[in-house]
Amino acid sequence: MIDLNDLLEQVWPIAAQQATPTEYVSLNVALNRVLAQDILSSLNVPQHDNSGMDGYAVRRADIQPSSCYQVSQRVPAGASPQPLQPGTVARIFTGAPIPPGADSVVMQEDVVVNDEASVTFNATPRLGQWIRRTGEDIATGQVVLAKGTRLDAIHVGLLASIGVSTVLVSKRLKVGVMVTGSELQSPGQVLQPGQIYNSNEYVWCGLLESMNVEVRSVGIVPDNLEATCSAFQSLADCDAVISSGGVSVGEEDHVKPAIEKVGQLRSWKVAMKPGKPIAFGHINRQGGGQSWFFGLPGNPVSSAVAFQLIVKPFLGLLEGQTREKVDWRSRTRKVQAEFAWPTPDSRREEFLRADVQSDKAKLFENQSSGVLTSLARSTGLIRLAKGQRVNPGDWVDYVAYQDLMR
Repeated sequence: MIDLNDLLEQVWPIAAQQATPTEYVSLNVALNRVLAQDILSSLNVPQHDNSGMDGYAVRRADIQPSSCYQVSQRVPAGASPQPLQPGTVARIFTGAPIPPGADSVVMQEDVVVNDEASVTFNATPRLGQWIRRTGEDIATGQVVLAKGTRLDAIHVGLLASIGVSTVLVSKRLKVGVMVTGSELQSPGQVLQPGQIYNSNEYVWCGLLESMNVEVRSVGIVPDNLEATCSAFQSLADCDAVISSGGVSVGEEDHVKPAIEKVGQLRSWKVAMKPGKPIAFGHINRQGGGQSWFFGLPGNPVSSAVAFQLIVKPFLGLLEGQTREKVDWRSRTRKVQAEFAWPTPDSRREEFLRADVQSDKAKLFENQSSGVLTSLARSTGLIRLAKGQRVNPGDWVDYVAYQDLMR
C-alpha cells in the first residue's frame, strides 16, 4: 500500500505543471473564480483622511476643557471641507474628509452642545483620535489579492472598493461525473430488491458546483465493460472525470479495464481508512489531448473523503491555485479527544468523523464507510497515524470540513 502523503506528492505536481487557460470576467460573475494575476491597487483606501465617528473635527492644541468653541462649518460625507479656522471646530460625520488644519475628532457623545453654533469639550482629545488615515487599509501599488486566490464574497467586495470592474481568471473547469453500479437507483424511483439509492453523484456535484465548476454528469452506468467505455468516451472532452465504484478487481469491476482501453491508468491501495482503493490516469481525446481521471471507492463516506483530500486539491491546482492554497495538511490543528480509540489500524492511517466544539472532539458513534450521516453530523476529520491509540484527553490532529472546502 502507498501512504497518502506519498500519493499526493505523485499526483498533485501533475496538475501544478499544466498551463491554465484564462479569461476576463466582470466582477459580478467572479465569485469562486481563481485569479490568474496579482491585483494591485491604483488608489489609496481610504483616499483621504476621514472621520471614524460622528462628532467634531478639532485642532488638538486649541482645545481646553470647559471652554466654548464656535462651530465654523458642517462636513458631511462626500463634502470638500474648508481649512479649519483657528480656535473653531467643525461638525463632521462618519466617512467625511478631515478639514485641513484639524488633527483629531471628538465623538459627539463626548461633547456638550450649547446651541447649533457652539460646543464645549469635557476633556482634551488624544492627537489623531477617530481619524482614519489615507491608505491605512490599502496603499497605492499594494498587492491586494495574489494570483491563485479563489474569490469569495469578501474578495469581490475588496476588488470593488478599489474600482476594479473586470478580473483575469482561470477558465472554469469542466468536470465529468459518473457513478457505476447496477445496484444503484435514482432518488424518486422505487427501489427494487437489492438496490440502493445513488448519493455519490449528488455529493460530488454539490461540492464541484461550490467551486464554480461546470459539471457534466452521465448519471448511473451499469456494470458492464461496453457501457463503462462508452460513458468515459462521452466525457473525454472534460478537463477531469470522476467515477465511483468499480476500481477493485472483482468480476463486476469494469472501471480499470475500461480506462485501460480508452486511456492509461495507475491504481493504488492507499494506506488510509476510509478510501483505500484509488485510481488515477487519463482518458484520450479524439484529435489529441487528454482528460484526467480519478476512480474513487463506491462507499459514500470513502468517496467523499477521498474527493476532499485528493481530488479537490488537484482540481484547484488545475485552476491555477497555488500549492499553499490547496494543501489542507497546513490547516490541520490540535484538538483534545473526548473519546477513546483503543484498537487502531496498524496498516493504515485513519480519518475519523468528529464533532469539534471549543477544541473538544467527540466521535460520531458509527465510523463505517457506508454511513453518510457520519459526515452530515460531524464538523471535520480526526487524522490518526498508523497504529495511533487515543485516550480521553489526548491531543490529536483535526481538519475542519470548512477548511477542506477553501
